[in-house]
Amino acid sequence: MGMITFITGPVRSGKSSWAVEQAREWGDGVVFLATYRPDPGDQEMAERLRRHRAERPAAWRVLEAPADPAATLAALVPPPSGVLMDCLTLWLGDRMEASDRAILEAWDRQLRAFAEAPWPVLLVSNEVGWSPVPEDPMVRRFRDLAGWLNQRSAAAAGEAWLCVAGCRVRLK
Repeated sequence: MGMITFITGPVRSGKSSWAVEQAREWGDGVVFLATYRPDPGDQEMAERLRRHRAERPAAWRVLEAPADPAATLAALVPPPSGVLMDCLTLWLGDRMEASDRAILEAWDRQLRAFAEAPWPVLLVSNEVGWSPVPEDPMVRRFRDLAGWLNQRSAAAAGEAWLCVAGCRVRLK
């Protein structure tokens, strides 16, 4: 059975760098699940992606935004030595046209598959609910869904960590 480790925190908290550091222990067989679908017109995001890529070992396989990450991983030959998914909130952002129920059910399926996988999984997510209640209904919906997905992820994980200002706190 796979061991899920959940890492969350605000933007620029150090969570992604620490997740890469942890996944390096699994060797060159790591699969990185990139959840962002690049927008060729977004130069700022392209620079962020470039920096993140530079942090990762070149030998790692990268799967860019698969529709069903767990099913895609299960079909890989050779199987991964471990999986790093970064990040859950970008996965969510790609599904906001679906109903809340459909999104939550889809994530629950992913979590079950990750828990049953024969390799460890690191899940990275953003904590987005630490600010005032947004005025925009879509932003409130995103914030609420991210919170629910994070709760489900932490519950399914054997370990959960919070990164803030480059410091890590073990939640469970």
